[in-house]
Amino acid sequence: MPKNKLVFIVLDGAADGLEPGTSLDLANIPNLDELARMSRGGMHYPTGKGVAPESDSAVFNLLGYNHEKYYIGRGPIEALGVGLDLRDEYEVAFRGNLATADFDKGVIIDRRVKRDISTEEAEKLTEKLRYIDLGIYEGYAKVSVGLDYRLAVVIGSRKYRLSDEVSNTDPAYMKFGRISIASSKYGNRIVNCSPIADTEEAKITAKLVNQFIKVANEVLSNHPINQERVKKGKLPANTIILRDAGLKPKGIPKITKYYGINVVMLAEMPTELGIARLIGAKAVKCKYISGRNPSEYSIRAREVINMLRSEKTDLIYVHIKGPDVYGHDGDLEGKVKNLEDIDKFFINEILNYQEIYSHSILVTMDHATPPSKKVHTGDPVPLILYSNGIGNDGLLRFYENEVLKKGSIGILGYGWMILPIVKKLIW
Repeated sequence: MPKNKLVFIVLDGAADGLEPGTSLDLANIPNLDELARMSRGGMHYPTGKGVAPESDSAVFNLLGYNHEKYYIGRGPIEALGVGLDLRDEYEVAFRGNLATADFDKGVIIDRRVKRDISTEEAEKLTEKLRYIDLGIYEGYAKVSVGLDYRLAVVIGSRKYRLSDEVSNTDPAYMKFGRISIASSKYGNRIVNCSPIADTEEAKITAKLVNQFIKVANEVLSNHPINQERVKKGKLPANTIILRDAGLKPKGIPKITKYYGINVVMLAEMPTELGIARLIGAKAVKCKYISGRNPSEYSIRAREVINMLRSEKTDLIYVHIKGPDVYGHDGDLEGKVKNLEDIDKFFINEILNYQEIYSHSILVTMDHATPPSKKVHTGDPVPLILYSNGIGNDGLLRFYENEVLKKGSIGILGYGWMILPIVKKLIW
């Protein structure tokens, strides 16, 4: 086992693209800039050039797995993340959102219920949906809350084989193979699930999904939690939208054998917990930090430092949420401030730990979320790698165009290319 541990920091959605005036360019981030000056740099397309990825497939690539070869879809990842296992061929998992619909107009008003619904509210809302009989094709559904509006939904049949070749009902994501790609422009019409393969399994699955949504709408529409939310002037969580159908995962090598390294993931989201289970990494569940309370980033930094001191591992993965939220909200000022908070409370504390300089640090992003677009985009994102003995590229600051112009690692076509390069350089 290498003595040199790698701290792998992913700043969720921190990049904006290659246009002037990005959030990273505008932010006062002296600690990330200092780290960049000591580092080698490069750019990468997380899931391929021009592809606007979801975080799950991007993180899967960042951990060294080619999603085109191994990825199973967001649905099974979410199911694994909340502790649900799947019956082979008879259950299909989806990522679900509690959402707000206007059924009279036939539109989705908000895909995430304004992001102001708590996990406790979601648990109460979905209590009667944890296991329900669907009444057709001997079907049933299981619902488990991940965090706030996020759900894992499993559709199953006691008799009929099912398929993951069905469409999303979440209008913001188009399904391509086993992944979904964020749509830069999408409608808000309520849509049914439909088969995307001409098979009986896909047709039955789509019918079961639509039946589930019908039952869920009936349960949610007049729920006391929603009545209370409306009284307070909030949107009701009166429907569920689904995306990224997937079957039980098979044939995915464990990271200890695939790369010969041990990995620990500081996981606050069901997605990371699910990926950790999938690749055989150790998952340490920790409190979700949204970025609204900046000082909480110091807690995450201390957790990383404690792991450096105590964990017998080669790679510590830590995913920092915050920039992505402000990007989706179209809040450039908020995103810049959030990056400054991460720099002040997280990066600063990491760099003040003197023993960090005998280890290695990799900083990158899972995708770009420019506030001007409010969605993930297919732009390349920067990476910097510090490790004693590998030299530096003379970077002056940490932002997209600086790293693009001076980074010696170049532009990588996929995020999965990073780990083999890093392994060769530092181990």
